[in-house]
Amino acid sequence: MNLRSFDLNLLLVLDALLREGSTVKAGERVGLSQPAVSAALARLRHALGDPLFVRQGQGLVPTDFSRALAMPLRAELDRLEALLAPPAGFDPSAASMTFRIAGSDFFGEILMPALAVHLTAAAPGVGLQLVDLVPDRYIDTLEMYEADMALIPDGDLPDWLEKRPLFRSPFVLVARRTHPALVQAGVAPGQTLPLDLFCELPHILFSPQGKMTAQTDVALARIGRRRRVIMSLSTFSGVCRTVSSSELVAVVPLQFAQAVSEQLGLDLYPPPLPMPVPLIVAAWHRRSSASPAHRWMRGLVAEVLEPLDAPGLA
Repeated sequence: MNLRSFDLNLLLVLDALLREGSTVKAGERVGLSQPAVSAALARLRHALGDPLFVRQGQGLVPTDFSRALAMPLRAELDRLEALLAPPAGFDPSAASMTFRIAGSDFFGEILMPALAVHLTAAAPGVGLQLVDLVPDRYIDTLEMYEADMALIPDGDLPDWLEKRPLFRSPFVLVARRTHPALVQAGVAPGQTLPLDLFCELPHILFSPQGKMTAQTDVALARIGRRRRVIMSLSTFSGVCRTVSSSELVAVVPLQFAQAVSEQLGLDLYPPPLPMPVPLIVAAWHRRSSASPAHRWMRGLVAEVLEPLDAPGLA
């Protein structure tokens, strides 16, 4: 292919089509009409000698050739954007972009409301999406441009990711107020349950993958004990709402419990056994580290979350 005769703007259209799988949505991303995107796709097909996409239902499915181009193309466009960024850097008040954060619904309660206030006032053109954090796939989510940042427990990460520690999130037991078993046992909110009572109570756990065990069960197994787990749900909000209307109890992150306890009528209790306290980090692809916009969003997320660091339930 002769680059002198190739319109490099077509690469922006190709990138949008690979991201959106639709000529209409791709046009919205790059500011073109649907017919203009279709015409650009025809030119791309001619220039590259490949169909690039085939129609499937209402969407477009990339060919093997165009799928192989997706990540290298995005990386090159990112490098060009960084290369050509004005020296003044990033101005949130004038920016027009959408930022995607992968995280559980935990962050829907403790992060997104604060960011909504800030963005509305200081960056009205910046959109923000909290996308599902798919267990065991969050690294793929970052690699494949499905998210700009992931909020996850710290752990071993590939060397092409960078991370920033945010806060520690200890666990706490939640139960509905005036829970009959706890009232009968004389355990007041904030007091530690006897281990036998903790194990006898019916539990519900947060489990995006539908598993019926969690860190609590690992900690119990170390001392030769088990609890009664009778239900699992894939969202913290679902767990806590179920607890609020039943005699089930749950072990959830302290900050989430504090955020919803008043609204849902929940009491909080320290767990009756030592449990690891996860360190929550922001992780992102190194390709975004130098981006002024990404640095700004990382700082904003840290500004909200770092003060939440807590050693445990007082």
